[in-house]
Amino acid sequence: MLVNLVPDFLAALQASDPLAAYRRYLDDHRPILAAYWHNYVLDFDSPHAADVMTRALAADRGDLHALLDHTDVVALAEDTVARCEDVLQTDRPFDVYLTVGVGGANAGELVVGGRGIALVCLEHFTGRHNPETFGLGLSPRLLPLWIAHEVAHTVRYTSRTSRSEMARLIADAHASYDCWEIGSRATLRELLVNEGLAVLAARAVAPGFEPWDYLGYSRRQYRRLRELDAFLRRVMAQELDRTGLGYRLRYLSGGTSPASRLINSKVIPERAGYYMGHRMAEAIVAAQGIAAALRASAQECQAAEEGAAGAQTA
Repeated sequence: MLVNLVPDFLAALQASDPLAAYRRYLDDHRPILAAYWHNYVLDFDSPHAADVMTRALAADRGDLHALLDHTDVVALAEDTVARCEDVLQTDRPFDVYLTVGVGGANAGELVVGGRGIALVCLEHFTGRHNPETFGLGLSPRLLPLWIAHEVAHTVRYTSRTSRSEMARLIADAHASYDCWEIGSRATLRELLVNEGLAVLAARAVAPGFEPWDYLGYSRRQYRRLRELDAFLRRVMAQELDRTGLGYRLRYLSGGTSPASRLINSKVIPERAGYYMGHRMAEAIVAAQGIAAALRASAQECQAAEEGAAGAQTA
């Protein structure tokens, strides 16, 4: 189901007391927005939340209004949801939320009460960088890629036939997704494959874009990661079955320091794990198709990759 929260957010901006109206908006949608804040911003009951809210309410939203005036984002999202249901063979209900965020994350996945949630923050898809909103300036034509990417995560996390480590960890956490807790408990192999499969799912749902678009990279960063392919495989080989939040931060998070990404005298690009994850998942998608691959364990992905490599060198 598609849920559009953008009109409610814009209505809060027009209220006589925007902060009070925004707090009511948060309360009206608390189960979803509290989970979003916890995973991608900070807990909105924390002492620092009021400052974040105040800055969000004061930001220039001209680019967002222009987006809404010129792009039917609801129709675009509805079409993508239908494509996801078909291509990914969804077997559990999920929701896609269009909203306005308060940080640097342009999209994210949640599981709330066992229901998968894909959340997309439209201020990042206006085509214009906006330092007041942290808007990334992504083209609105990329919206289907990111919706499909996040829906793919919900399939891997909640499908009745998912054999993924993520699905088990979420079930153990009372059918709730906490990216920090689960990110510290899942193996690096699972974290990488999880993102790689979502990248390949986006390609299947919304074909025709450049390879770096699906990864969220610039063309230059994509080229650099291809150059580092063999190096990354070699240095990551001993880490793949380890756990720890530091691995998620090093390989999958943006905004990390160069020192945290220094490996064997090389500083690897931010979010290098998305590239490596999609390389690790390519074989199983080629062999089984994206719908089946999304539900496979990381060990099944490893076996498919090793089998494909063996076939290529035989």
